[in-house]
Amino acid sequence: MAVRATVNRFPMDQDAQESSGIPWGLTVTPFATRDEDGKPPAYGSNGHLLPRCENCYAYFSTYCELDQWAWSCALCGTLNGLHTEAIARYSLPESCPEMMSSFVDLELPVEGAEDEMSQARPVYVAAVDLSSSEEFLELTKSALEAALEALPPGSLFGLATFSHKIGLYDVQGPIPIVKNVFIPPDAEGTLPVELEDVMPLLQFLAPVDTFKDRITVALDTLRPTTSWERTSGAGQGMDGVLMGGRGFGVAMEALFKYLGSEYGNTFALARVFAFISGPPDYGAGQLDTRRYGEQYASKGEDADRALLPEQTPFYKELAAVAVQSGVCVDLFAITNEYTDLASLKFLSIESGGSLFLYASTDDSTLPQDMYRMLSRPYAFGCVLRLRTSSEFKIGHSYGHFFPDPQYENVQHIICCDSYATYAYDFDFTSAVGFSRYASEQPVVQIAFQYTVVVPSEELASSGVGSTSRGKHFLKRRIRIRTLQFGAARNVNELYDSVDPEAVLSVLVHKVILESLDQGVREGRMLLHDWLVILTAQYNDAYKIVQYKNGSAASSQVDVAFSQCPQLQPLPRLVFALLRNPLLLFHEEGVHPDYRIYLQCLFSALEASSLHRAVYPVLSSYSTPDKQAYPRHTLSRAALITSGSPIFFLDAFTTLIVFYSSTADPSLPFPPPQDCLLRSTINKLKQERSITPKLIFIRGGQEDASAFENYLIEEQDVDGSGFTSVMGFVSFLEDVTQSVLEYMK
Repeated sequence: MAVRATVNRFPMDQDAQESSGIPWGLTVTPFATRDEDGKPPAYGSNGHLLPRCENCYAYFSTYCELDQWAWSCALCGTLNGLHTEAIARYSLPESCPEMMSSFVDLELPVEGAEDEMSQARPVYVAAVDLSSSEEFLELTKSALEAALEALPPGSLFGLATFSHKIGLYDVQGPIPIVKNVFIPPDAEGTLPVELEDVMPLLQFLAPVDTFKDRITVALDTLRPTTSWERTSGAGQGMDGVLMGGRGFGVAMEALFKYLGSEYGNTFALARVFAFISGPPDYGAGQLDTRRYGEQYASKGEDADRALLPEQTPFYKELAAVAVQSGVCVDLFAITNEYTDLASLKFLSIESGGSLFLYASTDDSTLPQDMYRMLSRPYAFGCVLRLRTSSEFKIGHSYGHFFPDPQYENVQHIICCDSYATYAYDFDFTSAVGFSRYASEQPVVQIAFQYTVVVPSEELASSGVGSTSRGKHFLKRRIRIRTLQFGAARNVNELYDSVDPEAVLSVLVHKVILESLDQGVREGRMLLHDWLVILTAQYNDAYKIVQYKNGSAASSQVDVAFSQCPQLQPLPRLVFALLRNPLLLFHEEGVHPDYRIYLQCLFSALEASSLHRAVYPVLSSYSTPDKQAYPRHTLSRAALITSGSPIFFLDAFTTLIVFYSSTADPSLPFPPPQDCLLRSTINKLKQERSITPKLIFIRGGQEDASAFENYLIEEQDVDGSGFTSVMGFVSFLEDVTQSVLEYMK
């Protein structure tokens, strides 16, 4: 569980927080195996015996004061009595993880443990769009073949298709058999028959160990529906215009009900991989994509504001059905057609799944992403709860979860991997703020309860299930992290404790929410105004600006934060975020689906990955085996002045190796497999949550625009490309003028 606070020394009170201009909050990656410093938790059992505060329900930790019969809560100060068993346990502190570390991971008893083996079989279902092309299906087959290699032993797998009909595959006989159900074309229609009546679920879900070859044979039979089939199946529209044949909404709803009948019996979590090649345009859940082609400017409307909200609550409501059915949905959109991901995204993000967008089938990383996603460990049925000491409270929480309907600040996460990150910001509960006494410092406690599926081989050493090879068991665990923070005595101390990457994370969440609510223009203004206010507060705190005749000179304003190294990255990060497709305008050619994809990606990334995605890391090499400089600014000037022949750019989703036009022709191109640069690339690819696209460019001989587009510091912040005015420099001048206006 990695935790990064925006400031490592909290503001003393509300006035200090407001006058600093820094967002106050933290990010948490709950299923990360180690903390932010690389340290693992102390593991143990009997998590249900861990003492809890009678007043605030916080858990006992090393920050609590303990005497022989009682303990004082580190969060609210309440004195709690100890049970006889706890007194006996704590008399031998070395045997108790919670006495040894403030970061613990404890096993909890599973209810109905004798039934857990039958419930624990991992279930995976692929739902493939047949209203598509041969290229789409070839890519989907490759992805599913990769998935079959990554699935754990004992998994059950089902193959379904959708178009103007739903197809269910039975691969357990000598040859694959598909049974079809036609989807009613009208938006209010429901299936005439339950899928369970078409094919019993346990006939549909095949054990991968036994039937992997037959599943592969079934995949080879997939063909796109012909235009004739769609015409006869889908029929004519009201105006004689041919209606489409992609009944995605009905297919998903039917699959969730189908799987839900065995939730808690055959499986504890089912994952549905939905592959879609365009917008749902048939049956219930069909989307009207004409809104993308409308001329909003002529109506005086903001196109970005019009295209960001969902057009129907259908998929948000369907996500709730998925959750109740124990289903997590991963959505793979392989299309450059407007698909309205603004409406579809809820299906994945609210069910704990991922949203992937691939603009073409040619160089798609879908098979690698599929294998990577299924190879890493994940937890499910998770509950996340952050508690604070009594002087402050949670203001907002951000991330892909759904809030508990009954308890405040309790978040449910259906499926969580080791990369998934959530954010919180804080408010004071009163004007008093924190005490100046060191013994009463602010405390944050994060509790994360989760379930994992464990193969029986891992339990064999303890004598449990040793004869059950290929079987799986459920393990319920709780991970608790308690952190104590100092309080900054003045604004200089506060600024010196800033973590710019954590600040960026919280800012991105705020800007995405503002964009969804008020449009991209308002999101941009929020970000720009925040930097102006921070710069003004910093200049005021350090007494940098001298006033003459009631006004300040622009030459005096320090927009580079030269007296505070921790704040220096922020202007570049804000500039880069304003240049990012996340916040560029519709008329600048940003596809609304790509913007939604970035919103979903950025709001789940941990802080250092987000930093790379917003402001890529550019390093240089004198040879493929020797690094020259670890970091350059993203400008042409930096390339020219460095004099290095090889540059490596890490933009999170893309990795580019660029050989300058002046590089010695004897340098090997592309870099050989056994060099330092290649090993750096391979390490980055291995650590990443998605597969980055790797590009090699030889300057002067090949089109270098893919690389040059990332050199944003000479680009205008409003997206008008290369201009006569220097981009980042003119941006800072604009901030300076805005600061002077603000300080008047």
